[in-house]
Amino acid sequence: MQNSEENSCEYGSLKFYALCGFGGVLSCGLTHTAVVPLDLVKCRIQVDPQKYKSIFNGFSVTVKEDGFRGLAKGWAPTFFGYSMQGLCKFGFYEVFKVLYGNLLGEENSYLWRTSLYLAASASAEFFADIALAPMEAAKVRIQTQPGYANTLRQAAPKMFAEEGVWAFYKGVVPLWMRQIPYTMMKFACFERTVEALYKYVVPKPRSECSKPEQLVVTFIAGYIAGVFCAIVSHPADSVVSVLNKEKGSSASQVLVRLGFKGVWKGLFARIIMIGTLTALQWFIYDSVKVYFRLPRPPPPEMPESLKKKLGLTE
Repeated sequence: MQNSEENSCEYGSLKFYALCGFGGVLSCGLTHTAVVPLDLVKCRIQVDPQKYKSIFNGFSVTVKEDGFRGLAKGWAPTFFGYSMQGLCKFGFYEVFKVLYGNLLGEENSYLWRTSLYLAASASAEFFADIALAPMEAAKVRIQTQPGYANTLRQAAPKMFAEEGVWAFYKGVVPLWMRQIPYTMMKFACFERTVEALYKYVVPKPRSECSKPEQLVVTFIAGYIAGVFCAIVSHPADSVVSVLNKEKGSSASQVLVRLGFKGVWKGLFARIIMIGTLTALQWFIYDSVKVYFRLPRPPPPEMPESLKKKLGLTE
């Protein structure tokens, strides 16, 4: 761990969690808003593949019908929804990582660290999706139902008038189906990739790397994690898109109707989008930690007590 003089607060303190949450707001809110045009086309390919045949075709049809401004449809619910989600996702991840780590103890935390990352990220995402669901529902309506609403200000009251509060939360279970495996992969894969990069690829220990060098490793690990994330969560993502467009369908009905081939539509677009997105999110998140001088523990090492037990000490 770095010297405490260098750090602006204690690891696991309230200030630490608050600034981690702020890092999450920036990393998720900014990146998801930046890729709204690609997300819009991806949703339309999933919902209406006859009309929007591919990424390039989807872009040209959208621009032809709505102009370039049409590509930004849904930016407001995206920004607010994913800012809230980022706050909970990254903030609670750090909280649960410390909480579960303390419950397991130092040795078990090291031995079961992948399980620890998976459990902490799944717990954090459970709450993050409750924060995201209302805005996600509004975004999909704006992007995939022509003439429904052009802005969040128009969509939210209309949804409430038609279906009440349920309109905003009916997608929360499919969101959990999509986001929890995605986030578990995003955090566990990232943590283990960082560990592997410093162990096998980077020629010097992290403590000897400059801050910019460390952030490059963060970006590469984020991209690798993102590719796996996209593949794991794509079928559920297709279901969410169709479900929010159609009233009265259940997730299982949509899944049966789309079939095995249907749920993988738009995967290439999503790999590019999620890979870049995840890499940028980790980069922004880690940059916030560097900027505010938050404690950034190095990749985990085997505790001395465990080395003794296993006879690995000289």
